[in-house]
Amino acid sequence: MAIQSTDAFLAEQIEQAGRQPRVTFIPEPEPEPLFCPIISVDDHCLEPPTLFAGRLPARFEDVAPRVEVSDDGTEFWIVDGERVANLQCNGVSGRPRDEWGMYAINYDQTREGVWDPKARLHEMDICGVWASLNFPSILFGFAGKRFASMRDQDLGYACLQAYNDWMIEEWVGSAKERYIACQMPWLGGGQRTVDEIYRNAERGCRSVSFSENPEGLGFASLYSGEWDPFFAACQETDTVINLHVGSSGKTHLPSAESGMAVSSALFPQSGIETVIDWIYAQIPLRFPGLKIVMSEGGVTWVPMVRERIMRTHRNVGTGINDWPRDAPDPLEFMDKNFFYTSIEDPAAFKMLDIIGVDNVMVEMDYPHYDSSWPELQAMIKYQVEHLDASVIRKVCFENAARIYRHPLPPWDMIERSEVGG
Repeated sequence: MAIQSTDAFLAEQIEQAGRQPRVTFIPEPEPEPLFCPIISVDDHCLEPPTLFAGRLPARFEDVAPRVEVSDDGTEFWIVDGERVANLQCNGVSGRPRDEWGMYAINYDQTREGVWDPKARLHEMDICGVWASLNFPSILFGFAGKRFASMRDQDLGYACLQAYNDWMIEEWVGSAKERYIACQMPWLGGGQRTVDEIYRNAERGCRSVSFSENPEGLGFASLYSGEWDPFFAACQETDTVINLHVGSSGKTHLPSAESGMAVSSALFPQSGIETVIDWIYAQIPLRFPGLKIVMSEGGVTWVPMVRERIMRTHRNVGTGINDWPRDAPDPLEFMDKNFFYTSIEDPAAFKMLDIIGVDNVMVEMDYPHYDSSWPELQAMIKYQVEHLDASVIRKVCFENAARIYRHPLPPWDMIERSEVGG
């Protein structure tokens, strides 16, 4: 299977797509009938042009990332001396499907809720989303690789902190009960990586978007031990580690000519690799208090992974399996430490007895191509309506509220839903 960096793959797609031929929007959606309140644990925000304004030390003002406009009117970011396009995939919701493509777009070619937290509340209300956790856009990387790759590491760290300040103070601060704060980590390593976790925990940030495989981004591997202080800080502060598909910086493409549809359909493969690799890197063994969420990885594959780990564990103590003999069965960590998120996994909701009813959450993925907006309620209902109402409430909002320590939806919202109280 060919493995290609995400940056290179996206660059090829943009070159093939060319310029956006036309820009229109779908009619304003009506609010959906409320089947069940949702806490969506995977959405995204497109960072606004004002992201770094007033948030960096004075000495970095002239070199801060900024938005400029090209001669043809296209907006793009200047980051560390490079032009970086705003891609349509960062804000496709609300655009007709026949206009979707890997185009460079301007902010006014998206719905305002893509980049404005107050406008986002309207988008959430349309679909019965009580609360939302938002990851970064592709622009800075789901785990902040672009910051840690800056030539001036002090500037990169300052930009990373500025992003986290914006996320916590402005995005989440605009409606604290409606948003779950998710910071980006400092991938540059050292004490800064640990300090940032403690700094943000002190102001209520309860999750971090880390990399599925930091070695794939050019940093130390999970097996190196170099990330142990970071894991220890997350464990001590009860900071949830979110591992979003694509955060390793790689896409799996079976053939050299495989396109975006192939890459998208293979998203679950990233989840499979990540869970197995994190377990056998013994991360949950060394840090048994960690909460690790597989964001946008799907759920239906989980029973198969359980079976493969069970089969592999039969060889413990041999030359092909060096799992410590006196350690717990690795399957215990799938039950205790790992949690899974679903956009559309109808088969998974028929296997919750195997997967774990307390380990599954749902997501909307607004405003990306995979998003179920503005038909989230219908999407959820067709998958779970056969379940008991108590189970539906768990997967729709109770599990997320417990894992991320976030308030439950208001009682009146629960009562007026189809699943009721």
